[in-house]
Amino acid sequence: MGTRSVLRTTLLALPMLAVTAAVFAGGGLPAAPARLAALALIYAAFNAAFILTVHTGKTDRWRAPVYISCAFLFAVSFLGNLLELSSAPGYTADFLFKDGASICHIALPMLLLPAAITRTLLWPGSVSGSYASAASVLVAWLGASLALGRGWCSWGCFFGGFEDGFSRILPVPVIKDPPKWLLNLPLALLIMFTLLSAATLFPAYCVALCPFKTVTELPAGSSPGELVRVGIYLSVFLSMVVALPLLLKRRAQCSFLCPLGALQTGANFIDPFAVKVDAGACVRCGACVKACPAFAMTEESLALGRAGRACMTCGKCADVCPAGAVYFHVKGTPADSGRELARVLFLYPAFLFLAAFAGGTCVDGAARLINLFAGRLF
Repeated sequence: MGTRSVLRTTLLALPMLAVTAAVFAGGGLPAAPARLAALALIYAAFNAAFILTVHTGKTDRWRAPVYISCAFLFAVSFLGNLLELSSAPGYTADFLFKDGASICHIALPMLLLPAAITRTLLWPGSVSGSYASAASVLVAWLGASLALGRGWCSWGCFFGGFEDGFSRILPVPVIKDPPKWLLNLPLALLIMFTLLSAATLFPAYCVALCPFKTVTELPAGSSPGELVRVGIYLSVFLSMVVALPLLLKRRAQCSFLCPLGALQTGANFIDPFAVKVDAGACVRCGACVKACPAFAMTEESLALGRAGRACMTCGKCADVCPAGAVYFHVKGTPADSGRELARVLFLYPAFLFLAAFAGGTCVDGAARLINLFAGRLF
């Protein structure tokens, strides 16, 4: 049985090894030693996680280290690039409004209505032909939404890796039952900031509230307005990305604040995958309810035999279920057949998207760290 399991894992891993090699190598291998070493390291880490996920039957256990690392390496890469940009001639301190700025996927849905009305991209980046252009991010977002639904939030949005990491530090939650009305707040923010952006032709959420400015482009605080923005970004980051995930052991920013998360919840209705619960096997222990980082597993959803609409398909509920009652499912197929096949069919697009969307940034961040530890500056 052991030999057959290893052979099965090997056969399933070979296509992933080949495709991710093409994804990471791109047009060719880099000449710089640090970047070549970083590419090999990230390629090995992604594929080791995939192989272990397939072989052990555990999804979140191996997804989480890669996903959390992507968040850290993204910050290193972004800040490194920003430092290089700041030394270029003609640089202005407010990077947000500098031509060619990389578009942020969190802001993307709130820019669609203004773009439809005015045919103008509010973000000061390019529509196409550059890194993280509006067109490339839009295509990636739409593709991931169609394939993974809100799985985008656990397999693509590297920002979520920060709170995912903080949520795993304490052994048990300090706060167990936050007010349920908070779960409706992201939808309200999505509507409000979409309309506000359309009315003002200004990326309002990014400037007014986004906590991730703290790990990307925190203003210098050289004016009263910038000081206010610094205070807002730091306060929201420390409360929603650090403190509440620590205390709740849940992804608080994704559940209570992120407007893109609200939109991705709707995408769960169109993607081909779902997380189901076998009512006959379920022992009602509540392990999945306690573990779910997005509050998608509830007593009500268990009674319905599935995860709730906010499910991020991270796989944590299936990992902790002692009875094996929680499983991945391909919509439209019989619930009691092909469960492991359904899981593998989900894992392939999930890991491939994570590699394609975050792999290049991870390689750049790792190369910068290698150079730093080798005694060189960014």
